[in-house]
Amino acid sequence: MEPDSLIPLWIKLAYTLFVAITVPVYAIKYSRGNFLWFSDIALLATVAALWFENRFLASMMAVGVLLPEVLWNVGFFGQLLTGKRVSGLSDYMFDTRKPLYLRALSLFHVFLPALLVWMIVRLGYEPEAWIAQTALAWFVLPLCYWFTDPAENVNWVFGPGNRPQNRLAPLAYLGLLMVGFPVLIYLPTHLLFRSLFG
Repeated sequence: MEPDSLIPLWIKLAYTLFVAITVPVYAIKYSRGNFLWFSDIALLATVAALWFENRFLASMMAVGVLLPEVLWNVGFFGQLLTGKRVSGLSDYMFDTRKPLYLRALSLFHVFLPALLVWMIVRLGYEPEAWIAQTALAWFVLPLCYWFTDPAENVNWVFGPGNRPQNRLAPLAYLGLLMVGFPVLIYLPTHLLFRSLFG
């Protein structure tokens, strides 16, 4: 561990190496819009949070992805253990048309939330992080709507799940989503972290 460092150097190096491998593979195999998924943003931002031991950035990413990542893991491990589909978030992990190595890289969804929570334990929780994460979402979600393929449905800006919705006007649905992320995901996670970590 570096002098006065709260995060061991080996964790910083191992995580950075994983991201350095993952990013070029994703850039080749997926569209650019794939990097606008909140989980991918967190994957990248956590590199900086680790090296600078930045509790604000770690708190932001944890608030942004903890609940969705928990749901991803429930879906993945539920289907892995029972063979039955639990949720649609991790369906692609069982799509044999995708190369195994590509699916294996997506296992960052398993360790990323644990790493972020561990970082908060080590570095502390920044209460204003959920507000900053909300501002980030309000920037990212319109980008996803205007500049990504509806078939990819990045961050579900075109509908819940894999398919675009048609019950609401598209912009009305986007507006609800921009309220839904902060109220249903970020705020509950913020309240949990504040109660646990002060």
